[in-house]
Amino acid sequence: MPVYNAPTNDTQFILHEVLNVSGSDIPGYNELEPDFTGAILEEAGKIATNVLHPLNVVGDTEGCRLENGVVYTPTGFKDAFEQVKEGGWTGLDMPEAYGGQNMPAVVGTAVGEMFSAANIAFTMYQGLTHGAASAILAHGSDEQKEKYLPNMVSCEWTGTMNLTEPHCGTDLGLMRTKAEPQGDGSYKISGQKIFISAGEHDMADNIIHLVLAKIPGGPEGIKGVSLFIVPKFIVNEDGSLGERNGATVGNIEEKMGIHGNSTCVMNYDEATGWLLGDEHKGMRAMFTMMNEARLGVGMQGLCQADAAYQNALEYAKDRLQGRAVTGAENPDGPADPLIVHPDIRRSLMDQKSFVEGARAFILWGATLLDQSHRSGDKDADGLISLLTPVIKGFLTDEGYDMTVKAQQVYGGHGYIEEWGMSQYTRDARIAMIYEGANGVQALDLVGRKLAVDGGKHVMAFFEIVKNFCKDNSGKNEAYDKAFIEPLKAASKDLQAAGMYFMQQGMKNPNNALAGSNDFMHMFGHVCLGLMWAQMAKAAYGALEGGTSNTEFYETKIATGQFYMARRLPATGLHLARIQTGADTVMALEAANF
Repeated sequence: MPVYNAPTNDTQFILHEVLNVSGSDIPGYNELEPDFTGAILEEAGKIATNVLHPLNVVGDTEGCRLENGVVYTPTGFKDAFEQVKEGGWTGLDMPEAYGGQNMPAVVGTAVGEMFSAANIAFTMYQGLTHGAASAILAHGSDEQKEKYLPNMVSCEWTGTMNLTEPHCGTDLGLMRTKAEPQGDGSYKISGQKIFISAGEHDMADNIIHLVLAKIPGGPEGIKGVSLFIVPKFIVNEDGSLGERNGATVGNIEEKMGIHGNSTCVMNYDEATGWLLGDEHKGMRAMFTMMNEARLGVGMQGLCQADAAYQNALEYAKDRLQGRAVTGAENPDGPADPLIVHPDIRRSLMDQKSFVEGARAFILWGATLLDQSHRSGDKDADGLISLLTPVIKGFLTDEGYDMTVKAQQVYGGHGYIEEWGMSQYTRDARIAMIYEGANGVQALDLVGRKLAVDGGKHVMAFFEIVKNFCKDNSGKNEAYDKAFIEPLKAASKDLQAAGMYFMQQGMKNPNNALAGSNDFMHMFGHVCLGLMWAQMAKAAYGALEGGTSNTEFYETKIATGQFYMARRLPATGLHLARIQTGADTVMALEAANF
C-alpha cells in the first residue's frame, strides 16, 4: 500500500527562510512565527497521514454509489469528514464573523497541499465548499452571507459550482439552463448540469449549489448569464431546513480517477434559486470561485506528483535490479537497488526538483493573494491574476508527467493496481481538464492576461526576476554560475517570446495562439527557476551561517542545480517552437487530418 509523509520541514523552510512570512507587512503575517506555523502543519500532517491517506485507496476502489436519489460516499469518508470539521480545518482561512479562523491564505494553502496529497477526492468536498463560500462572501447580500456562510464555513453544509451542460463546456454562452423570475425575489431554475463535483453526497445536511443560468429576455451569449444560489433544501427564515428543492442527481459519472468524489449529473426542475450578485453578471461572480479553484487545481498537480514521488523513491531504494555500471554497491546482495542507476536517478530528480519548486511557487502565489486581499494591493492582484493560468496549466501538465515518471520507476508493478501507483496517474489526469482545460489556460494567458493594463503585470514579473538577479549576483561564483546565469537566460527567452507575440500576433493572431501552450510552459519554467534561485540563496545563507542541518541545505542546493541545468533549458526549445509561427500548425485542411 502506498505511503504519504507530510512535507512539514520543506514547507517551513519555504515559509520562513525563503518567503520570510513573519517579516512581511501583510496584515496577519506578523503572527506567522515558525513555532506557530510548525504546530499547525504538524497537526495537519497527522490528519493527512493518519486519517485521510488510508482512505485514498478505499475511495478509489469503492467509489460512490447512487441509491434512490441518494449518493453514498466510500467507507470511512463520513467519519473522516467529521474529524476534519471538528478540528476547524474547513474554515482555517475564512472570516471569524462566520465561524472561520481568519488565517492568511498561505496557511490554508500549505494545509490544503497536505490534505490533497493524502486524498484528493476527499479534499475536494471541502475545497469546493470553500470556493462557493468565497463567491457568496464576495458577491452576496448581507442576508445571504448570514444565511449560508456559517454552515458552509463549518462544512455542516457543503457547496458546488454548476457551469457545464451536455452541449457546452468552455463556451458557456451556449447554455440553456433558464431562470424564470417569480415576483418575490426568487427564480425557478430549470435545466441540466454535468460534471458537478460533490453534487450530491451523504456527508452534509445541505448542499448549496451555485448555478449559472439565463434569465429570459437578457443579452445573448455569455453577457446574459447570471449566477444563482440553489440549495438542496430550502433554508427557512429561522435557519432551519425546510422542504426539498427541485435539485436532484440524475447519475454519477463513471470516471478515470477521483472515484471517491461524487461527480454528478444534476437536474434542476423548477428549483427555487436566488440571484447572487447582479443580473447578467454571473461570470463575474463565478470567476471568484473559478480563479480560487484554478489555484487549487494547480496545487493538485503538485500534490499527486509529490505523493507519487515519495513512493517511487522508496521503491527505488528497496527494489534490487542489476548492478551499478561503476561496480557493485550492494556486494552482499544478488543485485543493487534501482536507485544506483543513472536513468532512475534522472527520473527521481525530475520529480523531486519539480515538487519542491512547485511547492515554493504555490506558496508564493498564496502570499500574493494575501497581499491583494488583506492589503488591497492592486499590483499583487494583477500579478496573481497573470500567474493563475500558469499555476493551473503548467503545474498540472508537469504534475501528471511526474506521476507517470513515478509509475515508470516501478516497471510492470506500476501498471498493477495492487501497488497503488496507477491511482496517482489516474487522479492527476483530471486536473489538466477541469476548471478550464489547459489549452484554454494557455489561450487566456497569451490572448488576455499579457495585455491587461497595457502589459503592466508581465513587465512587473520581468522586473522581479531582473532585480533578483541584480541584487544577488557577484557574491558567490558557484551560485552565479548555477542559478543566476540560467535564470537570466530563461527570462530572456520568455521576453523574446513575448516580443514575438507583439510583433507577429497583430499580423496574424494565430501566430500567438499557436505558441500559447509553449509560452505557458516557458513561463512556468521561469517561475520555478526563480523559486529555485531563491531557495538556493537561502540554503547558501544557512550554510554560511553555520547551520547544523547541513544535509538538508546541501541537498536543496544540489536539487536546484539539477533543475537549472536539466529542466530550465526547456525554455529554449519552447521559444524555437513559438518562433516558427502558425503556418505548420494550420497547414492542413480539416479533411486531411
